[in-house]
Amino acid sequence: MRQITGWHVAGIFGLGFGAIIAVNVALAVNAVRTFPGLEVANSYIASQSFDQDRAAQEALAWQVAAVVEGGVLRLSFRKDDRPLAPGIETATFGRATSVAADQTPAFAFNGEDFVAPVQAGPGNWNLRVAVRAADGTRFQQRIIVKVVQ
Repeated sequence: MRQITGWHVAGIFGLGFGAIIAVNVALAVNAVRTFPGLEVANSYIASQSFDQDRAAQEALAWQVAAVVEGGVLRLSFRKDDRPLAPGIETATFGRATSVAADQTPAFAFNGEDFVAPVQAGPGNWNLRVAVRAADGTRFQQRIIVKVVQ
């Protein structure tokens, strides 16, 4: 049996800390590389009207849902079980954690829902949408989209 010397112990410590540092660097690089970006440019400014905006949006009492079926994204706005057709200002369909697969759907209203062709595989998809109600109230929401295969 060989005797463990100071060089052996130093090597073990070096390899152990080297592995920890390598993993931390790899995780940090991937976190920065896949960061989708900021929600708002200045969170303080956005917070100044947050409560009023939320109250106005909740006062609309809309039910919103989105589903992808057969390569078609269907976005529905309902109030009292009646379909609504608010003016869509922006809409981005993509993954929750990356902007690499983001798409801007070209919605068309079919009398019941807004529909648009999209490319969606399995996994978690979101639709970030901002619309304007007939009374001028801005409605914005991130909707988790159900993908039916």
